[in-house]
Amino acid sequence: MIRSILKAGAALSVIAGITLAGITDADAKTRWKMASAYPGKLTQLGSLGIELADKLTKVSGGELEVRFYEPGALVPALEMYDAISKGSLDAAWSTPGYWVNKNITYALFAAVPFGPSAGEYAAWMFHGGGEDQLNEIYNRDNIHAKICGIIAPEASGWFREEIKSLDQLKGLKMRFFGLGAKVMEKMGVSTQLLAGGDIYPALERGTIDATEFSQPAIDLNLGFYQIAKHYYFPGWHQQSTTFDLMMHKPNWDELNETQQAQIEITCGHNFTAGFAEGEAIQGKALIELKEKGVIIHRWPDEILDQLEAAWEEVAAEIAAENEDFKRVWANLQEFRAEYAVWRELGYLR
Repeated sequence: MIRSILKAGAALSVIAGITLAGITDADAKTRWKMASAYPGKLTQLGSLGIELADKLTKVSGGELEVRFYEPGALVPALEMYDAISKGSLDAAWSTPGYWVNKNITYALFAAVPFGPSAGEYAAWMFHGGGEDQLNEIYNRDNIHAKICGIIAPEASGWFREEIKSLDQLKGLKMRFFGLGAKVMEKMGVSTQLLAGGDIYPALERGTIDATEFSQPAIDLNLGFYQIAKHYYFPGWHQQSTTFDLMMHKPNWDELNETQQAQIEITCGHNFTAGFAEGEAIQGKALIELKEKGVIIHRWPDEILDQLEAAWEEVAAEIAAENEDFKRVWANLQEFRAEYAVWRELGYLR
């Protein structure tokens, strides 16, 4: 009898141990809420965020469970920075360019007027110190980030009337992003930053006269062509645009090496897959826009030269006021000068 009781007790101990281990393993899973700056239905900008969250959950076998939340579901999109800094939000899908009110240097890690193409930008980010410098600034506010996406050139803007001279821009109210907005302001434009979903209503009401937002496939879905028929290229202000996974730094630090590697690898996949998709869908979108009566324009060289000269003035002015910008801008310029030796020889013009 005693032996039977001891055996039964041992069996119960094993079962209890298994049960407790199961609870411990379940509790050990990392669950993150990831807010997004872009609606999930928005081509690339939002869909890449959903893909990132899904892939992170799958490659980790559910040990790192990341859930995508639509803009505003957890916090307003432009308040995500403070929420992550304080730890009230685990992570966010966004672009560094949205945080220029915190430090204008962030814009250099998102999109640079007359700046690098996607390949060159990636080279600087991952092998020229770009991402490291981004985190030097983010880390001050308890944020860590991985560059997780890129799209190639955007359009330059939607206008109600044909623009034959930069003088026509004076007095216009226009939605504009990042450092390009500073250039447009030198042209006499009154700029403001609006989220994607707010642009069409603003155009319709006349709150703004013109807008830029993204690539043709993305702009098409937002319906700007119904109000403004003149569509301009190239996107001198955003030859490429990066996106990042922002994380509360203590969250990142608490991950084990395997989980950190899973984030890095998944971000790398998201980066290349998103770039390839973006390049694949623009031609079809442009054809459809033309069929809808959109008039496609390309800025003449003389106008692009004036815009580039204005950008050089803006960059010098900001560098004189902001030490971070001065340091990062000098680093990027140095990298680009070295890269140009390869670009001029290796690529067709």
